[in-house]
Amino acid sequence: MPDDIRTHVDSTIGSGLRSTERTDKAKLVLAARILAANGHAAGLAGQLTVRAEPDGWWTLPLGAGFEEASEGTLLRVDGNVRTIEGEGMPNPAVRFHVWIYNARPDAHCIVHTHPPAASALSTIGRPLVCSHMDAMPLYDDCAWLPEWPGVPVADEEGRIISEALGGKSAILLAHHGLLTVGKSVEEATYLAYYFELAARRQLDAEAAGSLRSVPEVHGLEARRFLRQDAIVGASFDHLARRDG
Repeated sequence: MPDDIRTHVDSTIGSGLRSTERTDKAKLVLAARILAANGHAAGLAGQLTVRAEPDGWWTLPLGAGFEEASEGTLLRVDGNVRTIEGEGMPNPAVRFHVWIYNARPDAHCIVHTHPPAASALSTIGRPLVCSHMDAMPLYDDCAWLPEWPGVPVADEEGRIISEALGGKSAILLAHHGLLTVGKSVEEATYLAYYFELAARRQLDAEAAGSLRSVPEVHGLEARRFLRQDAIVGASFDHLARRDG
């Protein structure tokens, strides 16, 4: 793409896409419903969290499915995963989220789910390979934990997962599922949605032949373009209208 056209697109795309203003609690509820509608809900497995004011994190109570999310059901939990606002107890696996938040001041929201394709990919010893345009939001930004540390309800699992994630925005957890972090609820949800699509396409493609990689220069440019706030926000709004 010629530089003048690229510059024009970059300078105008934000003005052409306007995201809906919502509270983080409202966004988390929509994220839960979006993910449930797209196959990410596996019983009571998985957790969604977002930083809360003045401290702690909002999350769903243990026993509530993603499709049942509402602002009234959300809990605010502290660093010891104790409920400090709301009724009920959180999923104890939120403890490993706390490790990630402590290691990543840039992380505002975490999505962890067990969707079918990512879960299947996690069992065959293969990391996610971004080889299609729709996977490019995760290009060179997805880590891989090759060994399962067990049910992540203790500090050791939190340490292992947070260290494996490092500075990446996503990670495939062996024998487990996916996890994404975002600077917003919209970004973490957007990445989780496209992570599962990418995993499904990878499994389909590997059943038919060998995956072909894309040139790094194109992969990085596509990631930059597709991770713009305007595109992420508009994509979240579309999913909210369709599935929320």
